[in-house]
Amino acid sequence: MAEVFFSCEENSPDRVDKILARAFPHKSRALIQRAIESNMVKRKNGTKLEPKTKIFPGEELVLDLSIEEKRSLSPKNIPLQIIFEDEDLVVLNKPSGMVVHPGDGTEDDTLIHAMLYKYPDGLCPVGSPERPGIVHRLDKETSGVMVVARSERAYHSLVKQFADRKTEKTYYVLVTGVMKENEGEIDYPIGRHPKIRVKMAVVDHGKPAQTRWEVLSTSGNNFSLLKVKILTGRTHQIRVHFSYLGHPLAGDLTYGAKKSESFQRVMLHAKTLGFYHPVTNEKKIFETKLPEDFRNSLMQIGFNLSK
Repeated sequence: MAEVFFSCEENSPDRVDKILARAFPHKSRALIQRAIESNMVKRKNGTKLEPKTKIFPGEELVLDLSIEEKRSLSPKNIPLQIIFEDEDLVVLNKPSGMVVHPGDGTEDDTLIHAMLYKYPDGLCPVGSPERPGIVHRLDKETSGVMVVARSERAYHSLVKQFADRKTEKTYYVLVTGVMKENEGEIDYPIGRHPKIRVKMAVVDHGKPAQTRWEVLSTSGNNFSLLKVKILTGRTHQIRVHFSYLGHPLAGDLTYGAKKSESFQRVMLHAKTLGFYHPVTNEKKIFETKLPEDFRNSLMQIGFNLSK
């Protein structure tokens, strides 16, 4: 792209590479860093920047991020649990531990590498080169149902459905402690953590975030298994909201849970996903079972799964 003006709208000063990474999430951090080092990102007066240079709120930059990505994606034979597929999209059950798309620090074992092997004719031709067909994602440790676009028409339709909140997303979540009520709704804005930039938090200047929940079962005074529906799709939304309530997800050391041998990962599973098929406009709802590791952890802490 040509040079464009960029005005920093952050609430506090931060490194220019981090600010641009948040502002342009479809660009890799490596690309942004190379653009800065190549003097393709500079202050309005032409002053050269370094990746660690701090930028202040309201400061204006001139930038050009048209520099090519160096990363090449190679197909890799990794088994996938396909739930549904046609020429426009694929619905699959992502296992815990699998990263969705390449990024800084990832290897060649992401969902995208596996999809390129499964579908050698390619995925959606639009979107980020490193995230072909990706219209939403699950965190590395989160398991469950996902949809990936194979065609351009599916990509645009699904992106719009997620943006317009026309999709339905339901999760099974294990939180620490016992909820005071049997059901409820959390409506607190979420944004970047003011001090720890790799985390999210409930903040006054954040984006609206709504989470509905109901208790499915409890184990003594220690844990609650919840069915959760999110009405918005903020980063780490479920993890942040329940941590804020004082009930962090079991296994979620990042957001306040205590380390336990019973949990080898964050206890979060995407149970169902509903959307309208991009071509037929038919309402589709896909469901996945709790994976074995999730069930084993529940049984270890006293849940009766035979009910």
